[in-house]
Amino acid sequence: MTAASAGKAANDLNPFWMPFTANRAFKAQPRLFASARDMHYFTPDGRAVLDGTAGLWCVNAGHARRPIVEAIQRQAEILDYAPTFQLGHPLAFELASRLGMLLPGDLNHVFFAGSGSEAVDTALKIALAYQSARGFENRTRLIGRQKGYHGVGFGGISVGGLENNKRGFPTLPNVDHLSHTLNLDEAAFTRGQPVWGLHLADELEALIETHGAETIAGVIVEPMSGSAGVIVPPVGYLERLREITARHGILLIFDEVITGFGRLGALTAAEALGVTPDLMTCAKGLTNGAVPMGAVGVSSAVYQAVVERAAGPGIEFFHGYTYSGHPLAAAAGLATLDVYESEGLFQRATELTPYWQDAVHSLRGLRHVIDIRDLGLVAGIELEPRPGAPGARATEVFHQAFDEGLLIRVTADVIALSPPLIISREQIDELIGRLSGIIEKTP
Repeated sequence: MTAASAGKAANDLNPFWMPFTANRAFKAQPRLFASARDMHYFTPDGRAVLDGTAGLWCVNAGHARRPIVEAIQRQAEILDYAPTFQLGHPLAFELASRLGMLLPGDLNHVFFAGSGSEAVDTALKIALAYQSARGFENRTRLIGRQKGYHGVGFGGISVGGLENNKRGFPTLPNVDHLSHTLNLDEAAFTRGQPVWGLHLADELEALIETHGAETIAGVIVEPMSGSAGVIVPPVGYLERLREITARHGILLIFDEVITGFGRLGALTAAEALGVTPDLMTCAKGLTNGAVPMGAVGVSSAVYQAVVERAAGPGIEFFHGYTYSGHPLAAAAGLATLDVYESEGLFQRATELTPYWQDAVHSLRGLRHVIDIRDLGLVAGIELEPRPGAPGARATEVFHQAFDEGLLIRVTADVIALSPPLIISREQIDELIGRLSGIIEKTP
């Protein structure tokens, strides 16, 4: 590499095609992180930025936690990579066993992937394989939900309900969608789960009547929709979906990529809300965001049908990834679970929830604020869109927040907050107080 090319590689922002980013606008005015520790990021010039979003919903135990860092370092020296196609290594089995014991119900088998998107596509394929293994070859229809986000694979965008993610791309056939449950006329400024909206689960019965249960393989929903702007499930809604799917032999899949690992005060939203699915995807908080990893928790019935009862010898499920059960990711996952347990972070989230709820709802009455939604240590603050410029107001709040030392996330005109579970009450006050001032001065 020449000196000229080395300088270009070090300083030119253009080669990196950034994900979900207005690349031209960002590169004209970049906002960069250089390091992180506990509750803060630090910019290249050393300015602290309070993390109000756990990175991207993932750094639940805080940044650069020593036990996780050291576990990754040790593992890199022992076994940097090992394939898991017809081979294995101990940590992948150890992490799967530990997750199998922790996940609710009989979700005691785990298929590893490299991300949440991969976990979702894996879960959809498992659902199809399960129905086929039971002799129901016609059960190929998948049902998602409007405003649902299930990653960016072709399966995920097909069952997902965010139209911008689908625009310009072909999607899977035989997919239908339930209505989303967000209604500001009926349930604005609800604390926790809204009472309104249970009846929307009955749309599943209507879809079953339309298509026939004998054609439907599975239903996938986020227990709480995160990327669409924090949409909280109505009281009884998930329970109704569970009852309908079980009665008709349809698999229920929970996408817990965001809600998993303490966000709602328990290991999973399924545990926190008392509803156990047949399949569950997770990622993000699984490794505290330190090494990419996704996983699918699989019920015993599904595993037995696809694997244990497979006809003849050989591969039972033709699916997998080069990085399924990666050694460094497995080490990070085990260390992350240790931190969650030793520090009681899930219980901490539960104890902080009332204080958090009061703090975020204190923003009610600010100009532009038209709704506030919360569940566990998550909140969505919806701003009134500017006429003819949807999303512009929240984007300005996002940029101003960063410039004033605060990291938030915005989707359209919704501000999403999901801080690391180590946040203190004083930092909650700082987060909400500073955000309040920024919203107030945003035109």
